[in-house]
Amino acid sequence: MSVEIVEVGPRDGLQNQAETLSTADKIDFIERLIAAGAKRLEIASFVNPARVPQMADAEAVIAGIPARPGVTRVGLVLNLRGVERALASGVDEIGLVAVASDVFGVKNQKQTRDASVEMAVSAIEMARDAGVPAQVTIATAFGCPFEGEVPVAHVTEMARRLAAAQPKEIALADTIGVAVPAQVERVFRAVAAAAPGVTLRAHFHNTRNTGIANALKAFECGVTRLDASTGGIGGCPFAPRATGNIGTEDLVYALERSGVETGFDLEKLTAIAPWLAQKLKIAEVPAMLSRAGGFPRGA
Repeated sequence: MSVEIVEVGPRDGLQNQAETLSTADKIDFIERLIAAGAKRLEIASFVNPARVPQMADAEAVIAGIPARPGVTRVGLVLNLRGVERALASGVDEIGLVAVASDVFGVKNQKQTRDASVEMAVSAIEMARDAGVPAQVTIATAFGCPFEGEVPVAHVTEMARRLAAAQPKEIALADTIGVAVPAQVERVFRAVAAAAPGVTLRAHFHNTRNTGIANALKAFECGVTRLDASTGGIGGCPFAPRATGNIGTEDLVYALERSGVETGFDLEKLTAIAPWLAQKLKIAEVPAMLSRAGGFPRGA
């Protein structure tokens, strides 16, 4: 058994940090991740730099990570202008966001739920015409900081419409870290039924300490593509009290101790944590493995 872990630290991880890394440090971070085994990485977002200043150097970061066999450089976009910028930069894959909550969607990307789906469909077609694959994440799929519960019917209806555009995959995101395993199973099974044949991915935040449990439950439901952020850093600038993503090293440990291959070198991956903490000017990263260490080797 194996799982593809999509490393989102260079984008989702850094976008909500008080300290903005230099372009050179971002490139160093990404190269360290690739050396540790990351094959598919979300490394930049092509968004308004006035709203997310940490991502202002997206083109420079892409230019600093040359295309190479076996590595996919993903650029996140929120509108068609972002798609144009991402395509011009030479990214290998475009990541899109449709939001299951109207209030959050307007705050995050100035789009209602319906408008975000329409944008994503147009963007998938634009990317396809340029020969670049595009995938889409349904944000706030498990709960919204402003509206509370998000009806599963909203998520399944969005998934049906998005699936018709034939994206590379559809991800369900617990943007604010409220999901629990039973809910994860319920929503993923509903979406799988609503959009049969579409590859699904999972994106969890660990705000309430349920992120790893949710990822393992998604895997039990047949989801073999999981997002994670080295160090457990992250959060959304437009989601109050939302904290980091699940730590890549923590997820790798949980999966590989369960007999699931990830392709990561856990020792190299864990070694990134102290470097990252120093660059972000924090005492330590949120992920647990860099503090506790791996499984004891014994005598």
